[in-house]
Amino acid sequence: MSGKKYLAAKEKVQEGDRTLEDAINLMQEVKFAGFDETAELSVRLGVDPRHADQMVRGTVVLPNGLGKKVRVCVIASADKVKEAEEAGADIVGGEDLVSKIQGGWMEFDAVVATPDVMKVVGKLGRVLGPRGLMPNPKVGTVTFEVGKAVADIKAGKVEFRVDKNGIIHAPFGKMSFTGDQLIQNARSLLEAVLQAKPASAKGRYVRGVFVSSTMGPGIKVSLAQVEAM
Repeated sequence: MSGKKYLAAKEKVQEGDRTLEDAINLMQEVKFAGFDETAELSVRLGVDPRHADQMVRGTVVLPNGLGKKVRVCVIASADKVKEAEEAGADIVGGEDLVSKIQGGWMEFDAVVATPDVMKVVGKLGRVLGPRGLMPNPKVGTVTFEVGKAVADIKAGKVEFRVDKNGIIHAPFGKMSFTGDQLIQNARSLLEAVLQAKPASAKGRYVRGVFVSSTMGPGIKVSLAQVEAM
């Protein structure tokens, strides 16, 4: 049954590209899954991520959040533990927490660490790296401002990074959001991607933009509108 529903939805979105607003409204119109799907943005870029100077990554705090509870783990020096807890961190610790994660505990969605404990946190590279959870100063997860980092993640901070094929895939909300909430979030995410353009990128930077729900088909967004942002 779901296959038929997908094909029916795909049939409705085949022709042409649309404004971001029309694409998101159509995405909600053709949804068919029996759960609250994630709304996702895919952006194909004219960069070669094999070159370090063309790597595109960044973060943005979505104005309407992500619509889900994010479990934040903070590995910090003793004087930062209280700050992390007051900001709403779900679990806070030091070397004991590193040992716990090494032992297989993974009940968290994001990790923040203070710079002075990174020597110890570095041991977790093989565990956290493949899952995209390794703290990194470039995206604000290695910082002494742990309170702000935790608050931003809880508020709906999204990290984006171009993959080896030159494409960024990132969530921008839930299908239960209103159309206006999703449009605002998608615009904020797209603007952050545009601002992250490497100085070394040549030619057209954005080559394609699509929105989709977890189970739904991709809907093409007008490049002219994106480039005008």
